[in-house]
Amino acid sequence: MNSNVRNSNNFRSFVDIDTTFGKAPAQNHSEGIDADVAVLGVPFDMGPGYRPGQSSAPWAIRKASADYALRQAGFYDYEDDVIYLSDTTRVVDVGDADVIPMDTEKSFPNIELAVNNILKSNTLPVILGGDHYITAPSVSAFSDRGPVHVIQFDAHLDFRRELYGMRYCRSTPMRRCSEMNHVSAITQLGIRGIGSANKSDFEDALTAGSTILSVRQIRQLGLKETLAKIPDGKQFYITIDSDAFDASIAPGTCVPSHGGFLYYEVMDLLQGIAKKGKVIGMDFVELTPAKDPAGITAILAVRIIYDLIRFVFEKRK
Repeated sequence: MNSNVRNSNNFRSFVDIDTTFGKAPAQNHSEGIDADVAVLGVPFDMGPGYRPGQSSAPWAIRKASADYALRQAGFYDYEDDVIYLSDTTRVVDVGDADVIPMDTEKSFPNIELAVNNILKSNTLPVILGGDHYITAPSVSAFSDRGPVHVIQFDAHLDFRRELYGMRYCRSTPMRRCSEMNHVSAITQLGIRGIGSANKSDFEDALTAGSTILSVRQIRQLGLKETLAKIPDGKQFYITIDSDAFDASIAPGTCVPSHGGFLYYEVMDLLQGIAKKGKVIGMDFVELTPAKDPAGITAILAVRIIYDLIRFVFEKRK
């Protein structure tokens, strides 16, 4: 997949020091990264869809994260009585992957390269999408670090063979991931959207080894039984589509879908997943800032990202 990768000297960041995630120090992902966490933007929204705008999501999330940049020595969580993300957890912002406007085929290997550069430094990649197809090249970067179990929070299955004749688009990333040799299985949580997949797509996903649970099924099972369906001791890549959440708290998404998760449901699941294995990467995708003038979806994304970073490093400690 790297045959068309641009030389790293052509790295092009859309980020300046005032708009890094949480006002973290800025580094270049093509160089050695000295941090525990590297935040990477992927301003890509060229997959087929009638609601574009996800290319501005990395900027919107970084802007929203400025509200969390006033901490002195980490964040105090009253509910769990812990201080997390203190100075012992080093976060940097490595700018944006080199997305080439109107050139999908060349953008994908550049996304994979940017993620792989982070992994070379043994750093946790936190990726700000972008439409959901960016998950496929991101997961592809782990090809020599498998096996990887992908956990997807989403309203839609994203398991089509193709859409409008295109194999690489926002409706196909989970099928493309399932075709990768280093991906052992996929757990798909929150699936409820109609019209996004055919019955045969669900059958194919189940045949490929997916576990599929809707929000209603998860609420019926409860947290403990839902987590029991996720295998222990695996390496987890977590992808979170903003439409996994209910449209009432996340209106800024490509395809708002009612009946979705609330914040605490996802937070509790992420905490449980982090305890079950090793989280090796995550992305937050499909945020569409133009659909949410109040910016509450971006604020939600920031909180979810900080929560997951906390859970990952609490487990490691």
